[in-house]
Amino acid sequence: MKRIFKSKKALKTAVIAASSAAVLGTGSVFGVNAYVKASSDEHILTAQEAAEITDADCIIVLGCYVNNTTPSAMLSDRLTVGVELYEAGAAPKILMSGDHGQAEYDEVNAMKQFAIDRGVPSEDIFMDHAGFSTYESMYRAAEIFEAEKVIIVTQEYHLYRAIYIAEQLGLEAYGVASDLQSYVKQDYYDFREVLARDKDFVQTIFKPEPTYLGEVIPISGNGDATNDKEFSAPDVQDDIPHTLQ
Repeated sequence: MKRIFKSKKALKTAVIAASSAAVLGTGSVFGVNAYVKASSDEHILTAQEAAEITDADCIIVLGCYVNNTTPSAMLSDRLTVGVELYEAGAAPKILMSGDHGQAEYDEVNAMKQFAIDRGVPSEDIFMDHAGFSTYESMYRAAEIFEAEKVIIVTQEYHLYRAIYIAEQLGLEAYGVASDLQSYVKQDYYDFREVLARDKDFVQTIFKPEPTYLGEVIPISGNGDATNDKEFSAPDVQDDIPHTLQ
C-alpha cells in the first residue's frame, strides 16, 4: 500500500510541476507580448503627426506578399500610406524593404514601381532586396542604409514589433498604421504575431547579424544605387509568413 501511495504522490507531484511550468510558460509568452506592445505604443503616430517630423531620414515600408508583380491588399495599403507620408513631407526618402531572395519572387521592385506610378521620383526610392524579416529590415536600415531616425509603415498589429526591434537596434523609430481595410485571416495574423513578438524579443537581446550585410548605401544618397541588385538565395527560408515579416 505504501508503494501505491508513493506512486500516486509522485504522479500528483509530476502533474502539478508540469501544470505549473505550462502556466509559467504561457505567462511568459503573453508577458513579453504585452511588454513589446507597451514599449512601442507611444511611438505610433497618426499620419498628420508623422508629417510634422522634420528630421526623419526615411519612411520604411515593410514588404509582404506580392502576386507576380501585383501587391497584395495588405502591401498595397502600406505603400499607399508610405507614398502619402512622402508627399506630406514626413521624410525625403522611402526605403522599400522586402524579400527578393529568389529571382522569381520580388517584393521590392513591385513596391518601387507602385511608388513611381504615383509620382515619387525613382532617386528618392531605395530598395532593400534582403529584408527577409522585420528584424533583418531594421538591422539593415541602420547598418547598410545608415538611417538613424525612421518612420515605419505597416499594419498596426505588426507595427508594435517593428518599432520595438528598430529601437532595440539603435534607431529612433516612429510608426504609422496602414489599416485601410479589413484583411482576410486577421485573427490568424494576430495570433501568430504574439509568437513573433516573443521571437524577436529574444533576437534583439542577442542581435545576430542578418542573412546579408554588404556595402553601405547611405539613405541620404540616390535610391537608384539600389536598382537591379538581386539576391539569389534559394536556401533562405523564414519561419514567419510574408504577411508577418
